[in-house]
Amino acid sequence: MTKQYREMVAGRAAAERARLDAILSRATPVEGCGPAIPVAPARGPQVAFMPHVVMPDEKAESGYKVERIGWRGFSAARAADIFDVLERIAAKRKDRDGNPGRSPFSKGQVNVARLYRDLVERHDAGGMRCASLEARRGSGPSGGGEFMDAFIAEGEQIALMRRRIGAGVAMAVRRVRPSKRGGPDAKPILDLVLVDAICLHGETFEAVLRQHGWSKTGRNISALIEALAACLDRMQGYPDAGVHKTS
Repeated sequence: MTKQYREMVAGRAAAERARLDAILSRATPVEGCGPAIPVAPARGPQVAFMPHVVMPDEKAESGYKVERIGWRGFSAARAADIFDVLERIAAKRKDRDGNPGRSPFSKGQVNVARLYRDLVERHDAGGMRCASLEARRGSGPSGGGEFMDAFIAEGEQIALMRRRIGAGVAMAVRRVRPSKRGGPDAKPILDLVLVDAICLHGETFEAVLRQHGWSKTGRNISALIEALAACLDRMQGYPDAGVHKTS
């Protein structure tokens, strides 16, 4: 075995170790999380959060108190999403006074976006169980009545949120000059398509623009952020928040 060959083998081994170390680093729960949370490469980037629960409290003025329920005081971990990314990017920007910047979305907007994502993912997964229950019908009590009631209620909540989003257009072709759009192939970006792309599929605003033939400019990204914020407000129950007309 020549020296050159040994060096090549050693270099490849070092590169492979570095690759595996990077995977393990990304998969390891972030600092502050409980030691029982396993290393899980499939989980992807994570953020720590402290679970809370609202409990009755006669001594509190509101009659309720918020209590931490993290295991032995440790934080829990959840998969990071695009709103975490935007918050980190904003925090790196400093204002004139040197203070960290703020996310373009309010806490209420982020909460309703995550609620919508969780509802849709759980409802889609529940559809498989519904098919299984339907296949077993006629073979006696299946114990699926409560599940079906919850499944139907969940579907109604998703439908309500989508009605609130509406059938408007976040980016209308006819409102933007061709030089600003990016070309003749630019297509309208519907409000519901924008919400699903960002909240459900974790797409970036740049990816949404590219998929619809728009230029990746600061102006177009800002327009999508504004449109999404208005959609999220309507999903919370503010019907007059930035209603977009169809093109």
